[in-house]
Amino acid sequence: MSPIRFAPPGGSLRAAVIGAGAFGRHHAAKYRGMEGVELIGIADPSFEARKNAAATHDVPTVSDWRKLVGEADLVSVASPAITHAEIVRAFLNAGAHVLVEKPIATTIEEADALITLAERMGLILTVGHQERYVFAHTGLLDYEDAPLEVSCWRMGPWSGRGADVSVVLDLMIHDLDLVHQLIPGKVRNVHARGRVEKAAYADEVKAAVLFENGAVARLETSRIAETRRRGMRAVYADGVVEIDFLTREIVNTTPRGLKALDVGDPLAESVAGFVAAARNGKAPLVRPRQARRALETALLIDEASERAGARRGRRELVTYAAAN
Repeated sequence: MSPIRFAPPGGSLRAAVIGAGAFGRHHAAKYRGMEGVELIGIADPSFEARKNAAATHDVPTVSDWRKLVGEADLVSVASPAITHAEIVRAFLNAGAHVLVEKPIATTIEEADALITLAERMGLILTVGHQERYVFAHTGLLDYEDAPLEVSCWRMGPWSGRGADVSVVLDLMIHDLDLVHQLIPGKVRNVHARGRVEKAAYADEVKAAVLFENGAVARLETSRIAETRRRGMRAVYADGVVEIDFLTREIVNTTPRGLKALDVGDPLAESVAGFVAAARNGKAPLVRPRQARRALETALLIDEASERAGARRGRRELVTYAAAN
């Protein structure tokens, strides 16, 4: 592994954003508001998206992201998930630090190649699992003992975003990242069932993930629900912690001293941590190998759902033995 290539002391960092959708626009705004960072360009194939981005951020825009390769010290990749591997690889090869929105890639082979490349080049590679920042503020990640059972639910109406992948890679992967922070060790097997309605891939999935230590995580995610729901319930040997991320209420019957849920601005924290890592090597909260672990479990759930033969309006259940 090469030593991290830090930015010159006191020098301004040139930042680029790939993707001018909702997330890309937010990334651009964060860079624009940071001292010592110059937003040099935004790339998006959509003329309307480029027009809006140029008007909002007063920076050059390009239709082809390749025109920004070699021009930036750091880059946020907020393009569709299926494009992540190619774009991240190109910028790493050009010597840029990279913050890529989740998922890190869409295959384990791609993720491994990107992690190896970043390590060889001595560059920061981090992933936009921003929910980790919200969750970390509660203090629950500060305790070493693992829960016996975790339940997560993340439901919302159809928006059309993220439809290039299943709801597992689009939304559930946030909760999988949190589950892996709470429950250590390997996955033993996975149960899953899914439903396709709007996109070409599963829009609604229920899954159970069994770990080698005996713990179980039950997850339910939908992007076609009528109403929004977002919460988590962790059962410990000495009590229960339940969090409603929409009302910001925490019910805690354990002796763990938890803080009130402070949603804050997790994207701002993510971008700031990324820039700090590029400047001085301060490790970002989300490491690429952690993002790979969430991706691996997400793909096991996807495969289990697909093996069940998920079709439009059809719900099935299958067990898939996870490879260690």
